[in-house]
Amino acid sequence: MTLAAITHLITEYRYLILIPLSVIEGPIVAFAAGALVPLGYFNLYVLGAFFLVVDMAKDAFYYSLGYWGGRSGWAHWLLGKIGVRTEHLEGIRELWEKNPGKTMFIGKLSYGVAATFVVLAGTVKMPLKKFFGWGAVVAISQYWTLLLLGYFFGTSFSSNNIIEDVQYGVAGLALAASLYYMFSLYMRGKLNKKSNGK
Repeated sequence: MTLAAITHLITEYRYLILIPLSVIEGPIVAFAAGALVPLGYFNLYVLGAFFLVVDMAKDAFYYSLGYWGGRSGWAHWLLGKIGVRTEHLEGIRELWEKNPGKTMFIGKLSYGVAATFVVLAGTVKMPLKKFFGWGAVVAISQYWTLLLLGYFFGTSFSSNNIIEDVQYGVAGLALAASLYYMFSLYMRGKLNKKSNGK
């Protein structure tokens, strides 16, 4: 789905369309929704609360998958597909116990492996209070950063010249998405180094 298509859906259906879009791709949707706040489509504080609730709900779902299904044969087969073996689980448990904040931050911001990392937190049975506490800190910092960046990006448009500025808007969204993707790759590399003990 292109950024232009996402923006059209957001402006047409507003908060209703944010639910499925944020489940599929929350960070990019947060930036796009933040850019639409100055144009009057959304309330910034409602968006902040909305993205926090959606992120916590996703985390609860993935955590429960790991907690109740993480020791099954099917789960071990799936974990094996991404290179996680049973002997790695103890190392993952140590990461969650020794550095829960860093582990949550790196895991949740690593593009493509965030859900797997949350499932692994459930698999190693990380305490819920610690898990959701650090998850909320990471979600608030991530989504408020994206919402504010989007907001300031959106304020750079004048409402009279919005049609002329669409090309800049799409370019800016593409740049933000690219930067987020590169940052996620960087964080994934750090996570791989950390899990390999380097």
